[in-house]
Amino acid sequence: MRNVIYAINITLDGCCDHTKQIADDELLEHYAHLLQDVDLLVYGRKTYQLMVPYWPDVAKDPSSTKADKGFAQAFDSKRTVVFSRSLDSVEGKNTRIVRTNLRDEILKLKQEPGKNILIGGVDIPSQLVELGLVDEYRFVVGPIIGGEGRRLFEAVNLPEKRRLKLVESKILKSGCVALRYLKQ
Repeated sequence: MRNVIYAINITLDGCCDHTKQIADDELLEHYAHLLQDVDLLVYGRKTYQLMVPYWPDVAKDPSSTKADKGFAQAFDSKRTVVFSRSLDSVEGKNTRIVRTNLRDEILKLKQEPGKNILIGGVDIPSQLVELGLVDEYRFVVGPIIGGEGRRLFEAVNLPEKRRLKLVESKILKSGCVALRYLKQ
C-alpha cells in the first residue's frame, strides 16, 4: 500500500503562509529529493493554483536557477489530483479534478500500485489528518516567528491526540530544520 506523506513549511509559531517562509536553493533541493519517492501529488484548489502555472513555467524557463529548475522539473513530471468543487479545468495532461468523497478517493489511490502520495496545502491535509489517512509528516520549520497568518492544524478536530515517531531530522544552512515523523 502506498503511503500518504504530508509536507509543508511552517514558522516557529506554526504559520504556514508561504510568504513568510525561507525559500532558498537548499530547501528546493530538499523537496526535489522528496519528490523522487513520489509519483502522485494531491492538492486542494488553493494550493494547486499557487503551484500551477508557476512551477511548470519555471521548468521551461532557461534563465531559472539550477535548484529552481530541478524542483520545477520534478514537480511538473508528477501526476496530480486536485480536489475542487469550483475549478472548471486544470493545466497539463497529468492533472485531473476530483469532486467525489475525499476519504474514498484517497483510500482508492493508496491501493493503486506506485510510489508514495504527497499532499500539500492546509485544507485537504487537515481533513486527511482527521480521517487518520496521513502516514508520514515532513515539516520544515523555519527560524521565523510569523506573528500572523493561517496556523497549521488550526481547524483539525481529533477525537484523541496522535503520537508520531521522529525518524529523521536535518538542520539546513538557513537555520530551517527538516523533520520527518511517522504515524504510530
